[in-house]
Amino acid sequence: MAIIFYWPPHGTNLNGSSVTGCLTVNVTVTQVTQVTQATQVTHLEMDMKFQSIAPDVKLGKDVIIHNFVNLYGCEIGDYTKIGCFVEIQKNAKIGRFCKISSHTFICEGVTIEDNVFIGHSVVFINDTYPRATNADGKLQTEEDWKVEPILVKKGASIGSNATILSNVTIGENAIVGAGSVVTKDVPPNTIVAGNPARILRSIDELNSIEKTQIQYVLYEFMKKNPIR
Repeated sequence: MAIIFYWPPHGTNLNGSSVTGCLTVNVTVTQVTQVTQATQVTHLEMDMKFQSIAPDVKLGKDVIIHNFVNLYGCEIGDYTKIGCFVEIQKNAKIGRFCKISSHTFICEGVTIEDNVFIGHSVVFINDTYPRATNADGKLQTEEDWKVEPILVKKGASIGSNATILSNVTIGENAIVGAGSVVTKDVPPNTIVAGNPARILRSIDELNSIEKTQIQYVLYEFMKKNPIR
């Protein structure tokens, strides 16, 4: 059984531009009767998918999209996986074979190349000095500010709860530690962590560390570079 809700209800986005999207709810109900000694219990197994995907979204081959996502005006490459509660805005581009974990926000102006891992609750920011209103007190529109781009290059990994500020490039195969705030470019094949994110070591150095020692790498870095 499929139920389709059209969203937004009046066909316009918050900025006033025209949008035609829909929310599709697929509901599968299976009644299972379980008999016990004293009582008969009825269970309902429900598979519900709530997905807001605008018609202008470009989806590649075999893209996997989980529940409660909001996608509009973006492009997603082949075989990429999008987790629950993810929003991807217009003019954002996701490459092939990427994994976007749940609760992540990918704003306009973000380009993510192939084979990139994005952890849970990662936030991208495309405006250095955001304001709600102009000097006259009226709400800003798209004409009142400029999108500042972000580029995540092939094979990079971004840990959970990281924040990526605007005008930043994260290099190929780089790793951004969980909870980091990235304020400047990350060189390729390096590991960064902290607030602001600083270079911890190169990928080659990490590969040379014994597996039993890897868990102490971040602790060692934070001890040498305490946050003040």
